[in-house]
Amino acid sequence: MKRTVLLTFSIAILSVLACSKKTDSGQPNANYKNLEKDFITWWTYHENNIILSSNFIAIDNLSNRISKEDFFEKLTSGDYIPLKLNSKDSLVYYKLFKLDEGSNSEIRQQIKRSSTANYIHFKAEGKPFPKFQFFDLNGTEYNNENTKGKIVILKCWFIGCHACVAEFPELNKLVNNYRNRKDVVFISLATDSKEKLNQFLAQKKFNYAVVADQTKFITKELNVSSYPTHLIIDSNGIIRKVVNKADEMILALNDKEFLKTSLASIPSLPASN
Repeated sequence: MKRTVLLTFSIAILSVLACSKKTDSGQPNANYKNLEKDFITWWTYHENNIILSSNFIAIDNLSNRISKEDFFEKLTSGDYIPLKLNSKDSLVYYKLFKLDEGSNSEIRQQIKRSSTANYIHFKAEGKPFPKFQFFDLNGTEYNNENTKGKIVILKCWFIGCHACVAEFPELNKLVNNYRNRKDVVFISLATDSKEKLNQFLAQKKFNYAVVADQTKFITKELNVSSYPTHLIIDSNGIIRKVVNKADEMILALNDKEFLKTSLASIPSLPASN
């Protein structure tokens, strides 16, 4: 009798614990059944609603809160798509929805590619930035020592990358917004030669410090294979954010919670309006 009571009590406790992992974060802001049938419909939704580099609460397909790492691992299988939930608070919730067997194959391929890239970025965050010694086109030196105590905003790019060049105006505006901040440094690593960069930048204004011939450092030390790639490095030389879009980098830079947890020793950055 005692064993039966104990077993019943144990099952009840386990049930409570299981339920505690569940979350009632609202309903998705779209019907995944409609999204999974057509690539363009899904891609339009995904681009307008999902930012995997942002601060979000990860929810699996069973409505359990999970770690971001588990979330990305499931996404990289190509079997799930994330949907944003209509939350009752200010937090952002992304929930996984399992794709049916008859869903559009292009969606599976694309979500696998994009989430794999985001997962690689996520795993790089929190690690020390490699030892470096850069000299920009003007001969100014940047290294681990003289950037200590500063936020380093880094961009990896090359001349032939249309997306890299297209975001110059947005980044120039960002640099201008922080022109009076001595604790924020903007550096770009380019794969092109000094000669080609000087010729190109004579026609295209770019306010970052530009360092030439950085293919080896970009690919071997940073493990970057797509362009553009942006990194935010904190005052202690720790990589805090890795993204491929300028607007996502700026979003992270201005995220108060991000600043609070990652750059606590640095005064809040001004908004880039």
